[in-house]
Amino acid sequence: MLGKTASGLYWMFRQLERSENTARMIEAGFRMALTRGARSENEWASIVLTAGCETDYQQKHDSYTGSQVIEFLLQDKDNPSSVLRVFEAARNNARMVRTALTREVWETVNEGWLGLKERLAEPVNLDDLPDVLAYIRQRSALVRGAWHGTALRNDIYNFARLGTRIERADNTARILDVKYYVLLPNVAAVGSSLDNVQWESILRSASAAQAFNWLYGGETTPLKIADFLIFNAQMPRSLYYCATDMVGALNRLADEYGDRPVSAAMAGKILSGLTDQTAEGVYKIGLHEFLSDFLARNNALGTQIETDYRFNE
Repeated sequence: MLGKTASGLYWMFRQLERSENTARMIEAGFRMALTRGARSENEWASIVLTAGCETDYQQKHDSYTGSQVIEFLLQDKDNPSSVLRVFEAARNNARMVRTALTREVWETVNEGWLGLKERLAEPVNLDDLPDVLAYIRQRSALVRGAWHGTALRNDIYNFARLGTRIERADNTARILDVKYYVLLPNVAAVGSSLDNVQWESILRSASAAQAFNWLYGGETTPLKIADFLIFNAQMPRSLYYCATDMVGALNRLADEYGDRPVSAAMAGKILSGLTDQTAEGVYKIGLHEFLSDFLARNNALGTQIETDYRFNE
């Protein structure tokens, strides 16, 4: 496969995943803001930080109000990470690799972009926000469904898989990391009802609240949530699940191309680091330190994949 085609597939699915993740974070911030009223600035700041666009935001705004953050993350054309810009980029990549996609996938992406552009043509009324966020999530899910139902399980499929999992792992790690450094107003809040509400908001951001309750019966503690989102092998947004899937995709590409690249070994080391660790061990190391290391490794893996498969050629 040409490197340019592999790049288009990889980034198309990263961008679709990012648009959905951003919608989920906005929804979690909106729920938290409703419970905190005028004291919700920290929650909105945490959403911008998790999305990785704090610098761009601060160049335009000097405070974190709900309306400003929502507009910036949903539809600001100056924000390269806004849902509007990211979904447009996914659609452009889909058009570029049109011959590698099934008709169902292309039509679903294109219809999603047209509908989203219409819904975000004007500032979103807060009363309409839940419906707009649901639409974004649904369009991403529809693309995934069409893809899984019609795509051949070949190199095309594996590059798309890599894009989804690297982006998803990055998002889950960022959500967990930001919790300790932005959401909690002070040390005294740890273990309080406020702390518990904030941890529950993390589960909602990762679309994991119901699954967590099935496993733990609603007993929400930081250790259990960290264990669930980092190490659970059945949770499709956990770091372990994503790393396992990345190793599988890279190994299949290595077998298909007859060459085992550096990225395959890097993914294996990331998975080994998770396999040999526990939630209790992570807390002894420090959650922030552990997640910072994971994020650095995950980002390096993404860069190495681009190099190994010559995305710029």
